[in-house]
Amino acid sequence: MGKNQKIAAAAGVLVFAIGVVCLMFSVRAQKEREIVLEFGMFTGSNWGVESATSFVIIDKAIERFEQEHPGVKIHYYSGVLKEDYPEWFARKLLKGEVPDVFMVLSDDFKQYCSLGVMKDLSGLMEQDAGFDTEKFYDTALRAGEYGGRQYALPYEVVPTLIFVNKTLLNREGLTSPSADWTWEDLYQICKAVTKDTDHDGKLDQFGTYNYGWLEAAYSNGASPFSVDGRTCDFTNQETAEAIRFISEINNLYEGQQVTMEDFDAGNVAFMPLTFAEYRTYKTYPYKIKKYRNFRWDCTTLPAGPRGGNISEVDALLMGISRHTEHEQLAWEFLKLLTYDEEIQMDIFRYSQGASVLKSVTSSEKAEAILQTAMEEGELAIDSVLLGNIIENGTIAPDFKEYEQALSLSDNMVAKMLEEDSDMESGLKVLQKTIQDYLNQ
Repeated sequence: MGKNQKIAAAAGVLVFAIGVVCLMFSVRAQKEREIVLEFGMFTGSNWGVESATSFVIIDKAIERFEQEHPGVKIHYYSGVLKEDYPEWFARKLLKGEVPDVFMVLSDDFKQYCSLGVMKDLSGLMEQDAGFDTEKFYDTALRAGEYGGRQYALPYEVVPTLIFVNKTLLNREGLTSPSADWTWEDLYQICKAVTKDTDHDGKLDQFGTYNYGWLEAAYSNGASPFSVDGRTCDFTNQETAEAIRFISEINNLYEGQQVTMEDFDAGNVAFMPLTFAEYRTYKTYPYKIKKYRNFRWDCTTLPAGPRGGNISEVDALLMGISRHTEHEQLAWEFLKLLTYDEEIQMDIFRYSQGASVLKSVTSSEKAEAILQTAMEEGELAIDSVLLGNIIENGTIAPDFKEYEQALSLSDNMVAKMLEEDSDMESGLKVLQKTIQDYLNQ
């Protein structure tokens, strides 16, 4: 190689090296300019049913957000299960690494608010001219309130419905109840179907399974616990009537305990179930695992004399870290997930719940999506009916001791009904016991 060739080669290497260094600095500078939003989420369903596609909604939303916001990346940790999510989030909190935007389990919402983890969204909502709270179902929106302020937005909702065994009712010459049915309707159907079908001296067909005093209380306009968990009221007329009604239903069963096996065998007419369970077990392939021996559908819970066809509505919430350094971007991403109609329609495509937006859940398009998953001859729940159930529903209080207080109440009510004790005195004992527990 000649001298000139060596010089040219050396110059080429030098130019190449300079180019590589410049590229490295350029990439580094770009990364330094890049904004990363951390998103806290768990994998799978929030509703205790099978789910393999719910993450698709998040991935689609992230892809769209990043396209609309050049230089912004959304990062999340995959594979965190729902049951592990509270512990995962607690570790992040202790390290001062709370995600900018994150899912909030209902059991943790008020605790996060009281600890100052969550940002008050009220100001962001008021300042955003393109944001209208009227587009949300009021019940869903109230799930994210704390102290009269909005700390989270609902992402997905699941109301409680009641399962109707159509095969059993048809066999007994009965029609399925209408959406405005009452306690009296339920009682008369239960009375008609509860019997000993094989004449062995033991009842083997029943009206209800797992329909309890709380479902009855909600549909009679009762709220046994205050929202803040400081007080309870089991002696009010609405709650007392609900417990008496359950006693009347149970008396039809002559002391026999109705089991899940009875229900699975098709020998029970009614059972409360969530909309997520309806969507899962009404469609292939999970339908073949459950309830394959009889035809079934769902409707509203029966109305008490002082209430309506009201049931509990559960919501998956999302919020923003109080200490986020990217408040406006976090708000825009949160709004995309909860307020965008296209993303919310994906709730019907890829998850098991319902959209939190009225325009989406009550739409013909949502009903059509539900219908595509049904077997031939089966009709999906009417979208307008579903919307009414959500809008008129009630939210269970989520104070820290709620689950324990409810469990204690369930046990005491069950014992009171089993022993057939005096209702008035039993309710007074129940009232004092639960109130003492809440006062601890």
